[in-house]
Amino acid sequence: MRAGRKLAKCAVALLLTAAALQASAKECAPAMKEGWVRLPPAAMPMMAGFGRIANPCPMPVVIISASSPAFGEVSIHETRNVDGVNRMREIEQLRIAPDDSATLKPGGLHLMLMQPRAPLKEGSKVVVNFKLQDGREILSELVVRKPVP
Repeated sequence: MRAGRKLAKCAVALLLTAAALQASAKECAPAMKEGWVRLPPAAMPMMAGFGRIANPCPMPVVIISASSPAFGEVSIHETRNVDGVNRMREIEQLRIAPDDSATLKPGGLHLMLMQPRAPLKEGSKVVVNFKLQDGREILSELVVRKPVP
């Protein structure tokens, strides 16, 4: 009987720990740090967004889409060098491991910001909404600036 009680107590403790971790993961959220939008030298129908998305949570997060009221369309792209040619492709989801981050930078992962709804000025801010696979949405603010030479 004692072994059965110990096993039952262990099972209950394990279930409580799993529930606490799940609740903590729901409360914990990734955040974009140092977000910025590259201001092109002339009006263009597309721009790019960069920054670092940090996941301080104990569980991985998966970003499945992005949107912004400032743009008609937002997507996550990746640039890769294939046979000496840079090729860009949209990625369907961005997975970020626990206590890790994803860096969006020129020549790598980045946001494609299509069809700006109004001209942007240096120093203005753009809101980007990231939708997570678990249904949550994370708002981020990116500063419009010229690229550093």
